[in-house]
Amino acid sequence: MLAGMMVSSLCFAESAPASIPVSAPMAKQNLTIIKTKITEFLETQAIGYPGKVSVQAGAIDSNLKLAQCPDVQVFMPTGSKAWGKTSVGVRCNAPNVWTIYVQATVNVIAQYLVAASPLAQGQVVTSQDIMFQSGDLTQLPAGVFTNQGQAIGRTVNISMNAGTVLRQEMLKIAPVVQQGQTVTLTTKGSGFSVSAEGLAMAKANEGQVVQVKVASGQVVTGIARNGGQVEVGF
Repeated sequence: MLAGMMVSSLCFAESAPASIPVSAPMAKQNLTIIKTKITEFLETQAIGYPGKVSVQAGAIDSNLKLAQCPDVQVFMPTGSKAWGKTSVGVRCNAPNVWTIYVQATVNVIAQYLVAASPLAQGQVVTSQDIMFQSGDLTQLPAGVFTNQGQAIGRTVNISMNAGTVLRQEMLKIAPVVQQGQTVTLTTKGSGFSVSAEGLAMAKANEGQVVQVKVASGQVVTGIARNGGQVEVGF
């Protein structure tokens, strides 16, 4: 009888199903870390912007099932830039691969130039004609001036009212050399400097290449500078 019970017990043990291993739940990525990475990335991209820069990463859907990533990488998608309302990419390459896109906002509070009084077409801008205002540059058209030196000396392209935000296409750079103008050619070398006069064959802005005809009839090429000066390389 006892032997029979032992056999029965052994048979029962052998016929019991094997236990099924249960996989550990996937560790989810901390979304706060992603937002911090985005902020740091955009702040780095904005280094060199004028004024005060502020960055705000948008909300990330908490229902996203993103696997934990030890090396989250942030990047700018093609066509996006760290300016105003933008889109930022975030990806993980290992051990799991995933990519998401997050909305963000970059504000740049700085001073910009406006017309202090009505400006007429053809007028040369002076320091009295312009003044600063402060605001978010990302909300303004492209090409605004943030430095007086960028606008003073330029010529007004179109007449405008006081308070108009000045943009580069509104003010053209006045040539420092006019066609037919008598200019001074200067050549400098080690321990010497030679000057001569000539006639400019075209108008040129500061730093542009211009050709000049000298008294002998020879045409030389130099760099136009303020005050009717042309620098000739030696």
